[in-house]
Order: sequence, then structure tokens, then C-alpha cells
Amino acid sequence: MDMAVDTAVIKQHLIDPEICIRCNTCEATCPVGAITHDDNNYVVRADVCNGCMACISPCPTGSIDNWRTMPLARAYSIEEQLTWEELPPELTPDELAAEGVAPALDAVPPSAPAAPMEPGTQAFRSAQYGATVPPWSAAHPYTNLFPPKSPTTATVVGNFNCTEAGFESETHHVVLDFGSMPFPVLEGQSIGIIPPGEDALGKAHHARQYSIASPRNGERPGYNNLALTVKRVTQDHDGNAVRGVASNYMCDLKVGDKVQVVGPFGSSFLMPNHPRSHIVMICTGTGSAPMRAMTEWRRRLRNSGKFEGGKLMLFFGARTQQELPYFGPLQNLPKDFIDINLAFSRTAGQPKRYVQDLMCERTADLAALLQSGSSHFYVCGLKSMEEGVVMALRDIATDAGMDWDTVGATLKREGRLHLETY
Repeated sequence: MDMAVDTAVIKQHLIDPEICIRCNTCEATCPVGAITHDDNNYVVRADVCNGCMACISPCPTGSIDNWRTMPLARAYSIEEQLTWEELPPELTPDELAAEGVAPALDAVPPSAPAAPMEPGTQAFRSAQYGATVPPWSAAHPYTNLFPPKSPTTATVVGNFNCTEAGFESETHHVVLDFGSMPFPVLEGQSIGIIPPGEDALGKAHHARQYSIASPRNGERPGYNNLALTVKRVTQDHDGNAVRGVASNYMCDLKVGDKVQVVGPFGSSFLMPNHPRSHIVMICTGTGSAPMRAMTEWRRRLRNSGKFEGGKLMLFFGARTQQELPYFGPLQNLPKDFIDINLAFSRTAGQPKRYVQDLMCERTADLAALLQSGSSHFYVCGLKSMEEGVVMALRDIATDAGMDWDTVGATLKREGRLHLETY
């Protein structure tokens, strides 16, 4: 007799723990909550993942794009995945046959049930508007030249506090030089830094991701170097005292120290290069890093007379002026070069102001930019700011008589609204 064939077969979605840099992009992007993590790994719930592919493009390393044909009954559990140091091999045809799986059977991801909704309501999900393609005029990026298993070495050539000295909150501008080792980067890309030592489990630390704060031709023009913006972490989101492993390591580096670097990462959060393109930059804290890179590249092009730049508009938020990275240099930029709007949420005696508040005060200017096909919008900073910013854009568009669903879809399709929050 022929053996009965089990048709409950899936293409199980898995994350490669050897390549993943634990940047949280996948978990933040997943619309159905299928991705979770612990201190060791990021993993995908087989019973929740619906194969929508929303997490694939935003992943900077490609670690998210792994699949295994599996009998549903033998799908790898969350508990198993959290212990992995590497991906398990594909099951062979003989192993699949032993499980009652026919070789020609197409495996499909399981479908997750839609979340129940209140009648007449629809949740606003800001992440759905984030582009996963770059602007059409963006330069070609190089990515993953140095994976976690084969990092390169950079030398610290500069490290200074770019917030006002004497305050508890401290953000450093760290400059790394790669010598003769090729490490080409573009504005909007990021790198990974591997802290030395081991974690509480006795394993080597995973790389931490940092956005590049310098333009493509180097922090020092014509040199093979780049800059990072690193905030010293001394407490968690609940205010409890902690000491961030990578951030404190980076902030304490001395000139001449060597660091292990992986990357570069990022192929979509890139600036446009066509003449008269407008750039609207919305950021908080160290989310200013890619904005500084874009602004500085435009400034250098402007000074060289080789680029007829469009408008630059910056909405930059911090708790106080003293904690705002690069506050001093920002004041020296020409007013006809960049339109700067600063929001402070913890200024004594003043009401709290956030970047979305400033955006609403500039409704007319932003509405005009939303109507232009030459405008590009970049959002970078804490995840908590993302929804408010996108909703502000929606409200500005709606008040100006535009259909936000059409505008938002166009911005995403044409690579003109980029969200990079953490």
C-alpha cells in the first residue's frame, strides 16, 4: 500500500543567528507580531508568520531571508530557535520522505488570522508607508563587505562629546579610519561595531548598529574615514541604572584604539542626488547621524559650485538644548542653505514640544513639499516618534486637500519616505 502523505508542509521562515546584528528592524517592521527575541537571538513564530515579506527588504544584513521546507508538525519551536548559534541544514529528500512529505509538494507559509478590529475602525500603522527602495537618483551602495564572521579593523582618530559638557546625558562624535582597507559608504548607511569581551552567557558580544554621521568622501574630505554619533547609555527606558555595553565602550575609546567593524549596511535609506531634490529630515537624538551626513554632503557640493541643491528642512528633537547633538555647528549653517526647526521636550518652565508639533506649525511649507515629486522625507530616531511624525504628514496632506492613501502609497513606491527608528 502507498503510504499516506502529510500535506501539512510549510516553508518555515528563519533568521540566521550568525549574520543577524540584532538591530530590531525585523521585529519593528513585522505587521503581525511574528518576530520576537531574547538576549541571544531574534526568531520567527511559525504559527504567526503569514509570509507577507514585509521584513525582508528593511533587514540591513539579509539574515532575515532564510527558509526551510518543514512538516508543520516538526516546525522549529521558538524555544529551539532561541538557542541556535547557526541555522540547521535543509532536510534532505530522504528525511522529508521519512516524514511523509512528497518531494513535489509545494510548501507554503501558514496563514495567520487577521487581528480582530472594532467595527468601523482601522488601525493606523506608520511602518506601512516606509519605503524599501532607494530614491531613483541615489548612488549605488556597497553592503556586507565585512560580515560578522570576518570583521575589519578601524583606528579611532577622534572622539569628542558633541553635547554640552557637564550634563548627565552625553553623546560622542567618534571618527574611525580604515587606512588602506576599502570601506565605501553613502549617507544613510550604517555599520556594526563589535564590543570586546563576552556577555553574561560567556558568548562573544554581537555587533551593535550605528548610523554613519559623515558624508561619502569621509569625515575629513578625501580620507578613508567616517564618523558615528553614539549616546552613552546609563539607564533603561524605565529609568533604571544600566551600563550599555557598546555605547560606553565607544564613548570611552581613545585616539589610536582599534575597533572591530562589520558592514556597511543599508540599501534604501539613501539620499537623492538629482538637482533640485528637496530633503526633509525629521529626527531625535542620535537619529541625527544620517541627517548630519546628508547635510554635510550637500554643504560640500554647494561650496564646490557643482550642485544646484533643492530645499533642506530639518526637524530635530531632544529633551533639552544641552542634550542636542551638534547644537553649536547647526547654528553656523547658513539660513538660506537649511531651514532648521528645533523641539525641546524638557526645557524648564516651557511646555513640552516634539518634532510633530513643529511640523504642524510649518503646515504650509510641508504641504507644498508633499505636493512635489522632488521631495524626499527621512525619519530617524526613537520608535516612539515614528507614528506621530507619519500621522502629522497625513494630517498636513489631508488639510491641504490631498488624499493621504494616494500620497503615502506614492511616497513609498517612489522611495521618498524612509523610516529608520529603533
